[in-house]
Amino acid sequence: MRVVVIGASGNVGTSVVSALVSDPSITSVVGLARRVPDWHPEKTTWRAVDVSGDDLAPHLSGADAVIHLAWLFQPTRDPVATWRANVLGSDRVFAAAAEQNVPVVVHASSVGAYSPGPKDRPVTEDWPTHGWPGAAYGREKAYVERLLDVFERDHPGIRVVRLRPAFIFKREAATGQRRLFGGPLVPQRLVRPKLIPFVPDTPGLTFQAVHSEDAAEAFRLAVTRPVSGAFNIAADPVIEPSVLAELLGARLVPVSGWALRNTAALAWHLHLVPAAPALVDMVLTMPVMDVTRARTELGWQPRHTAVDALTELLEGLRASAGMDTPPLSTETGGPARVGELASGIGQRP
Repeated sequence: MRVVVIGASGNVGTSVVSALVSDPSITSVVGLARRVPDWHPEKTTWRAVDVSGDDLAPHLSGADAVIHLAWLFQPTRDPVATWRANVLGSDRVFAAAAEQNVPVVVHASSVGAYSPGPKDRPVTEDWPTHGWPGAAYGREKAYVERLLDVFERDHPGIRVVRLRPAFIFKREAATGQRRLFGGPLVPQRLVRPKLIPFVPDTPGLTFQAVHSEDAAEAFRLAVTRPVSGAFNIAADPVIEPSVLAELLGARLVPVSGWALRNTAALAWHLHLVPAAPALVDMVLTMPVMDVTRARTELGWQPRHTAVDALTELLEGLRASAGMDTPPLSTETGGPARVGELASGIGQRP
């Protein structure tokens, strides 16, 4: 098999490429990314491609499957830019796949595509996917789900798989995720037990996580097994404030959702953090997912717990961990993070 991975140099993409090249049935991988990395796994050819404007069809020629992972998180202060890359870019990916008659399209959706739902019982893949409209991430993930609805209707001969993973972590992605969501002012080496005084015990502050390697295995299975449709991807246990408090050696302090959201809004408006405050609303309202279908039909079993994945993130933050790809490299933000500061917090790095 020849598999094209779009967005192959990021947190999920690097793990997906590693999973694919370890599979004997996959003979070659084409990694597409805006910036070609210095990382060169076997069987893999890199090409510099921007989904928002470049001609994608030639890169998909001869592919047996395409995995679409590319997603732009910044600039959070310019939703038109992220819409152009994420929504219109996805539409261009699907159109190119149809033009080249690619037999399999696997798309990285997200728990963020789901409409607000319960935290006390897990929802299956038929839960509405209209996102949280106030957050660009949820809005865009939901809209791409609608694009896929039309794509499936118009191209019934193409097998389409949508994976909806929880938050995805691994040690090597810690620096990149700090840049995207924490910004240059986060003291990475101080993210350690006993140095964070408290964790907010906020109603709804409950989420799921999965290790990047386990998420990648789900993508590999989606390519190599004759399945279609949507699959929730998350590991146990569900992460609650008490779990965070234990990991960080911090005490729980009751904080209302209103206070948490407004604190995030103040930090964002003061340009202290890049993450938009609407992400807090999305996390507080998104449902807990049922992963039974992934386990029974896809044959997916995570090797890491959600706590393992979160622990790796925290350890990676303390160690300034990274990889030799532009999204994950510790050098991307420049020495002493001057590049991050100069480009404006929340702007495109």
